[in-house]
Amino acid sequence: MNVLPPGTLLQLMYLGERLRDVPPGSFIEIGPGAGEITQVLLDAGWTGRAYDLGAETVAALRERFAREIAEGRFAAVNADFLQAQPGPPADLVISCMVMEHLDDAAQARFLRTAASQLSDRGFMISLVPGSPRDWGIEDDIAGHCRRYTRDGLRQLAADHGWQIRHLAGLTAPVSNLLLPISNFLVNRSERQKLALSALERTKQSGRRSVRFKTHFPSVLGLLLNRRTMLPLHALQKLFSGSERALVLYVECIPPREQGA
Repeated sequence: MNVLPPGTLLQLMYLGERLRDVPPGSFIEIGPGAGEITQVLLDAGWTGRAYDLGAETVAALRERFAREIAEGRFAAVNADFLQAQPGPPADLVISCMVMEHLDDAAQARFLRTAASQLSDRGFMISLVPGSPRDWGIEDDIAGHCRRYTRDGLRQLAADHGWQIRHLAGLTAPVSNLLLPISNFLVNRSERQKLALSALERTKQSGRRSVRFKTHFPSVLGLLLNRRTMLPLHALQKLFSGSERALVLYVECIPPREQGA
């Protein structure tokens, strides 16, 4: 059994709740990692494609979602989303822990590219690291350029003509309490990655293996699952306005849809 970290579970639970009332359509996912968000979308009836820079990551996605690929419901693409040939317009562009890897120029291209590939009813969901004061070893080894604030996201959206329709902090206070342990585990297991280039750290950020951080013994699935996490899901919603939230969730509408 694949046991997910508590923070990942909380993010997926929030995403699933937000998508509950959205009619399924087509999606583009950037930086799918192990495919947890992909699974949420496909299970909800969405179809789409995912872009990732890492060939190993894409190979693992193709193995995990072989049935959906065979059914024509999903495609995993080993390419840079910013340089890939555009496909059919999508109803949703979604990324999790991607934008923070981009410098300012690439971040601007990302927003323009996302807007150009959305349908008339399309919108974007991004999950990004929050609370700059909590910058740590994990940001360094993952090749992050920044952590975000709410005001920074609002300004970024305004500068590029996007309209934010929902913004919330996630995983607080659970991730905050676990952060010292997380930093210790990452420092012990992955510090050697600091010698890699920023691009290579970015590529590897989607396929990390840190015991008790990114993967857990199967027996812990009895504790780490969506049912047992329900009280903490309620707690993260209670703390969704916290400036110390380590993850920020944002839904936004592209420039061409404003006033529609």
